[in-house]
Amino acid sequence: MSSILGSLKEKGKGYTLFFLSVALLIWLDQWTKGLAVEHLKGQQAIVLWKGVFELRYLENRGAAFGMLQDKQAFFFLVGILVFGMVLYALYRMPFSRRYLPLGVCMALLIAGAIGNMVDRIGQQFVVDFLYFSLIDFPIFNVADCYVTIAAFLLILLIMGYYKDEDLAVFTWKRRG
Repeated sequence: MSSILGSLKEKGKGYTLFFLSVALLIWLDQWTKGLAVEHLKGQQAIVLWKGVFELRYLENRGAAFGMLQDKQAFFFLVGILVFGMVLYALYRMPFSRRYLPLGVCMALLIAGAIGNMVDRIGQQFVVDFLYFSLIDFPIFNVADCYVTIAAFLLILLIMGYYKDEDLAVFTWKRRG
């Protein structure tokens, strides 16, 4: 009985840390977007590294690369789906050092999805402001960075760090 209570207490600490981390990441995303609105909206781009990187304000009503313009309901549903998948994975995931990198990826993923969802719900567009002019990459924001970093790390973790038996905890199949 005491081992079950200890496990629940440990998991509770893990959930608390996870959601505090997500809240901090969302706050950072929203704060940077607020700074972009305050200092970049209606202004010329701020060149931080000539020919390489600029801060440039953009109201994005679509997805990556401006695709799917004005499809806010679709983005809302995708955000809810991502949120649900992360909660399921978080519920199934053991709270141990082995799964910490996966927990970080999930925190980044959910914070990015929620950060952009907050914009879409509140103002019907997402504020983007980071621009790599060197490669003429589409303008993006901090929440987009979270999602991109999480996706990249997940690929690396699944391909090289976790074994099939590590990932078996996430299967839909019932345990025998």
